[in-house]
Amino acid sequence: MIMSITRYGIDGATGTGGQHLPFARAVAAGGWLYVSGQTPMKNGEVVEGGIVDQSRLAIQNCLDIMDEAGYTLADVVHVKVILTDARYFQSFNKVFSEIFGANPPARICCVADLVVDCKVEVDITCYNASRA
Repeated sequence: MIMSITRYGIDGATGTGGQHLPFARAVAAGGWLYVSGQTPMKNGEVVEGGIVDQSRLAIQNCLDIMDEAGYTLADVVHVKVILTDARYFQSFNKVFSEIFGANPPARICCVADLVVDCKVEVDITCYNASRA
């Protein structure tokens, strides 16, 4: 069986300052979708704000990419979160709970510096057996 791989957002993906990003926004293969880390950016620029607003936007950017690829919130199996300050943990968890509700995915959360000047980065892994 040959598995096809589909790459999303390899043409025209931009980062801060309009720089071309050398990676796909997401890759689908065998029912899996791997969404690259998303920050709270719109039109290639970080949106200023507190951790709650930045968390919502970073997750929404992931959800928008998932939607483009045909995946839904119900397909999310794992989330990776990078916060730039451990004090953001509770606020991020509040946003996470609002979005994922009673069926949360598995998750890892760590604290680290980010290449982009923001408070949070989120990546999501999805699985949908009907797309395998």
